[in-house]
Amino acid sequence: MYLKKLTLKGYRNYSNAEVTFSNQINVFLGENAQGKTNIMESIYVLAMTRSHRTSNDKELIGWDQDFARVAGTVEKSSGEYPLEIILSKKGKKAKLNHLEQKKLSRYIGHLNVILFAPEDLSLVKGSPSVRRKFLDMEMGQMSSIYLYHLVEYQKVLKQRNAYLKQHRKSGKLDQTYLSILNEQLAAEGAELLAQRFSFTRRLENWARPIHSDISQGKETLMLEYASSFSVTSETDKEQLMNDLLKQYKKHEQREKEQGTTLYGPHRDDIRFFVNEKNVQTYGSQGQQRTTALSLKLAEIELMNEMTGEYPVLLLDDVLSELDDERQTHLLKTIQDKVQTFLTTTSLDGVKKELLHHPRIFNVRSGQIEMESE
Repeated sequence: MYLKKLTLKGYRNYSNAEVTFSNQINVFLGENAQGKTNIMESIYVLAMTRSHRTSNDKELIGWDQDFARVAGTVEKSSGEYPLEIILSKKGKKAKLNHLEQKKLSRYIGHLNVILFAPEDLSLVKGSPSVRRKFLDMEMGQMSSIYLYHLVEYQKVLKQRNAYLKQHRKSGKLDQTYLSILNEQLAAEGAELLAQRFSFTRRLENWARPIHSDISQGKETLMLEYASSFSVTSETDKEQLMNDLLKQYKKHEQREKEQGTTLYGPHRDDIRFFVNEKNVQTYGSQGQQRTTALSLKLAEIELMNEMTGEYPVLLLDDVLSELDDERQTHLLKTIQDKVQTFLTTTSLDGVKKELLHHPRIFNVRSGQIEMESE
């Protein structure tokens, strides 16, 4: 899979831009605040229908523009097709093959991307919400079934929390209605738990040897899906659903008092262990960075395993954050395998011998100019 062409109109500081890419490595060179990260963000938006930098779509529209348009042409083993996202003050439209998709969940997954930016180094030591977002965003690209159940779970969770808050204010509660919400939430939650556990195991299978290579065989990485429920490969969805229902019943009074749902996959986490020690608590910064890098590289292989296509890799100013050894491992892993977009202020310090025939673009004040090859 690779992105052949990108067209921007009214997007952040790009009034009009059209770029044709190499299917190998594309480098965006320029000083800070010129628009390099905006390009990376636009590719992410084209894939995921949302930004990784803001939850407010209006921020993506140029200050003097009525709307923003991001369009691209994707090449896969099955053929070529156009994608398009249009953002306006009224909302957003997503088009696949020129046809508007009424549900965004039917659009996501047609361009798979993995983003690696400096803030992703906090994946390991950051808050549990960072890791839950990581799970949901990556799994949502790989599995339309997971994305469907995630959307349904979030919808019912919102209804249940609103009802619990309403009870806290009024003191009135329809137990039958709450039971219906419990059943619906437990059914969707069981699906998420089962799929997240499976994903974590598969991700570990790819990440462990990568981590071992980077650490020169000195470290062993383990991943654990951390839930308030006992989840194993033998646990079936019916058991998970029953466990969720028991938790709702057991903590009903507490949830009524607090006006929120206290248990379920929206409160879960992933734990990382290096040589059987929790790297989030006891690991050095180097171990935490190696773990984060191993996870990102493992994602590339897992996405290929699950979808039959390698994803597009976005490296937003991350090489400067990696030492020579980790940078070398990253560039060797992606070499001649994954279409890669890389932003940097300078190629000084980047191992150029590992960048095979890069297509280089100079970025300045919202203008993109390709260097002669």
